[in-house]
Amino acid sequence: MGPGSDRHVVIGLSAVVVAIRDGQAMVLTVRPGRQSAGLPFGPFDPDGHRTFELALRAFVTAQTRFDLGYVEQLYTFGDKGRDAPLADMGEGPRADRVISVGYLALTPQAVETRAPDTAWAAWSRFFPWEDWREGRPAALGAIESAVRQWSAGAPCTESTRRLSRARLLFALDGAPWNEERVLERYELLYEAGLAPEAARDRSEPAARPSDALAAALGEPMISDHRRILATALSRLRGKLKYRPVVFELMPEAFTLSALQRAVEAIAGVPLHKQNFRRALERADLVEGLGRMDAETGGRPAELFRFRREVLSARPASGLSLPLLRE
Repeated sequence: MGPGSDRHVVIGLSAVVVAIRDGQAMVLTVRPGRQSAGLPFGPFDPDGHRTFELALRAFVTAQTRFDLGYVEQLYTFGDKGRDAPLADMGEGPRADRVISVGYLALTPQAVETRAPDTAWAAWSRFFPWEDWREGRPAALGAIESAVRQWSAGAPCTESTRRLSRARLLFALDGAPWNEERVLERYELLYEAGLAPEAARDRSEPAARPSDALAAALGEPMISDHRRILATALSRLRGKLKYRPVVFELMPEAFTLSALQRAVEAIAGVPLHKQNFRRALERADLVEGLGRMDAETGGRPAELFRFRREVLSARPASGLSLPLLRE
């Protein structure tokens, strides 16, 4: 038996399951042992599981009683000694190294699972600073003060580097907001020791932030699950623009207003209604069904369907995001 052959390596599988409910982007969460929320997860058994995806589908169904539809592999977190958040598979032998494989799953309806300790939660609970639909989030005020203080606490050159990163990521001092950089923002908060997971992973006493800062930093998650969730949000926001992936979140028939709200919920930014519809028409991805939706609460709106057949006929692009400028 060669050197290091007795080391214990665990491959963990985690699922980010996304749906739209009442105009909000929701994620399916579990609370093992009623601790902080987490994603459906479990270890991969190379003897019992034929593929990662089959294992993942089995885990999610067992833990949440929810059957996955659209699934794609998200990312593999496997760097040795990575400055986490540290992955942890919970019970079982302590692993010398954990490789986390994240998956993104999209579903057109946030169906109540009725499984114990399982619930749909709005993404904004974990990333309050990411929702700009009603303007600049209030959470950024508290975060800005905290990251400026963190930057100022470093030697001159490092302080400048830190502040430059914070300005670009959190749109400080007039810098533009880039909605796709969710993971980089979370990792900066982790590096700064502001994310609650940082003190936990470093076995340090947890700081006691002000109520405003604690609310701005969002809810922590178990293991490295908030990092995986941030990766999923970054991926999905970027993918909206080059693949028609948003239609995996829509029912068979939908109004254009409902489609726009779904895109805005994922992207976290408000869109210009007329320009969005013009871009949708140019992409030729939807067609009217010739009937109206009378349940909109106001003037009846026409129902549309996604022209799924275009996926086999030609490369289908995503949707343009024409921002609503104030």
